[in-house]
Amino acid sequence: MFLNLIVLAWAYVVLMMAAAEAVSPQGSWLGALITLLLYGALPLSIVGYILATPARKRARALREQADAGGHAPSGAAQSLPAERIEP
Repeated sequence: MFLNLIVLAWAYVVLMMAAAEAVSPQGSWLGALITLLLYGALPLSIVGYILATPARKRARALREQADAGGHAPSGAAQSLPAERIEP
């Protein structure tokens, strides 16, 4: 939830910056595209990767535990995909 909120808010801000650049008398469409890529896509990909790290670690730990034959902790089995859950 927190990750989604950050990504959506930043995407909105960057979209508004690019729109302002595109319609400004001193701006250009190329400047708007560069703004969109350098202020939007690149930082969002880095922040998204960093903020998703705990979820990737949890999934990896659960996957390794399931492969080792151990039982998943309570509530954790629900976060695994259905095809990976073994009785």
